[in-house]
Amino acid sequence: MGRLGRTGRLRARWTCLFLAAVLLTAQGLLCASLTRAVPADSSLPGQVEVSPAPTPAPTADGGLIALTFDDGPRRSTTTALLDGLAQRGARATFFLIGRQLANNADLVQRMDREGHQIGIHTYDHTKLTGLNDADFAAQVDKTRSAIQSILGHNGFLLRPPYGMTDPAVERRAGCPIILWSIDPEDWDDKNTARVVEHVVSRARDGDIILLHDIYPSSVEAALQIVDKLHERGFYFVTVSELFAARHLPLEDGHIYRNAYP
Repeated sequence: MGRLGRTGRLRARWTCLFLAAVLLTAQGLLCASLTRAVPADSSLPGQVEVSPAPTPAPTADGGLIALTFDDGPRRSTTTALLDGLAQRGARATFFLIGRQLANNADLVQRMDREGHQIGIHTYDHTKLTGLNDADFAAQVDKTRSAIQSILGHNGFLLRPPYGMTDPAVERRAGCPIILWSIDPEDWDDKNTARVVEHVVSRARDGDIILLHDIYPSSVEAALQIVDKLHERGFYFVTVSELFAARHLPLEDGHIYRNAYP
C-alpha cells in the first residue's frame, strides 16, 4: 500500500505537469497566430476598414472682380487703357465727368461698344452732399442726359465724388450708388508698383476696385493688376455683371461697396 500510494502520487504529479505544458504550448500557438493575422494599424477581424478623410485641397484663388475708373475720359490715357483692356479681354466700369464728354464722345461710344459699363461721376466733380435740388440736377441729371445723348440709352450708375453720400443723395440718385472695397489712392503718389502691390495683395472674389484713368501711372498699374490677377484665376467684369452673377439686385438709391459671395 505504501509503494502504490507513492506511485499514484507521482503519476498524478506528472499528469498535472503534462497538462500544464500542453496548455502553455496551445496558448503560445494561439498568440502567434493572432500576431501574424493582425498586423499593426490594420482593422481587427470582422471590422470594416474606414479610410482616413482626405485632406481638404487649398482654396483655389480666383473669382470675379469689378475694375472701376473715375474722372475720365481723357483722350490719351483712356485710349491706352481701352487698348490694354481689349488685348486682355477684361471689362471695366467707367464713372465719367460730364464736362469732359463733349470732345470724347467717340471714347464713350467705344467703351459701350466693347462691353464696358458707363456711370456718372457728376458734371464738375462736385461733392453732392448738401446740394439743393437744382444744383444736384445740374451735376447728376445733366451728366446723365449728356451720356444718354451719346449712347442712345439710359441705365447709368452713380458714383458720388469722394464717396460722399447722405439721405438726400440717396433719394435723388435715381440709380444705384456704387462705392468700392479697394482704394489704393493711385492719385496720391502715382507710384505704379505701390498701387499694383496694394490691389493684388488684397484682391478677393467680389471686390470693386477704384482707380483713375486720367493718370498714365494708373493705366499701367491697372493693366499690371489685370495680368497678375488673371494668373490667379480672376475674371474682370462690369459692376452690373458682378452683381448679376451673385443674383444680387442693384436698386436705385442703395449703396453698394462689394459683391462678396
